[in-house]
Amino acid sequence: MSVRVYRGGYARFRRRRYPTILSWTTTILAISTQMVYPLMPDDRLLSLTFFVVATFALAGLVQAWSTHGLKYAAAWFVATALFGFIVEEIGVHTGWPFGNYTYSNSLGPAIGGVPLVVPLAWAMLSHPILVLSRRISRRWAPLVFGWTIMAWDLFLDPLMVDAGRWTWSAESRDIPFISGIPLSNAAGWLLCGVALGALLHWGLPRERRKSAPTSAAGDVILGWTLFSGVVGNLFFFDRPGTALVGGFALGLTLLPYFFMIWITRE
Repeated sequence: MSVRVYRGGYARFRRRRYPTILSWTTTILAISTQMVYPLMPDDRLLSLTFFVVATFALAGLVQAWSTHGLKYAAAWFVATALFGFIVEEIGVHTGWPFGNYTYSNSLGPAIGGVPLVVPLAWAMLSHPILVLSRRISRRWAPLVFGWTIMAWDLFLDPLMVDAGRWTWSAESRDIPFISGIPLSNAAGWLLCGVALGALLHWGLPRERRKSAPTSAAGDVILGWTLFSGVVGNLFFFDRPGTALVGGFALGLTLLPYFFMIWITRE
């Protein structure tokens, strides 16, 4: 009589282990860099800004690769960065759809007035937001995507304007309770977010790779974004209005998403 040892489960574990470790490592790195932002002196903030953008984009890229494969991850990243670059070029030269704004030279090398780090910033949260949008509603995923990425910018834009990374020409009313940020910017982000969401939702497959890890790392980044946006603006950046409006807007999609995950957990 012979004894056969089944190793299929262990093989699947190994295939999941390394992508999972890499995904969580980049996620922790991204959150850690952003966590120290309010504590750094002004002369260190510029270099830290670049590092925060790069680590969040890297975390999104690794998460996309670990759950859907390299081809999917590359397509997502290129589509997102290229889309961001195109709409930013249109924006800085025409004032549409965000309003009239100008980037400062502090953001490094630029093409046509758009710093190269800006398209990378579009990739910071777009993959976790895509996962969220598809989970909430397949039919309305682009709209959910657009709203969520617009809500995230309600936290991002005031922070960068206060740091002098770009300036607005006041030609429209400010967003209620968020001084210095025109309402047209929120409308522009919603419009462009819906367009990018449609491009990613209809252009990228939904099927996950075999033995893929869960999307938990991306979910943690989304949860951290909501938490840090509210706490940071309340206690570090003296923008309670931003905490209120941004927290409410982002919570409208994140809280139902987290509830759906909770009720379907195994």
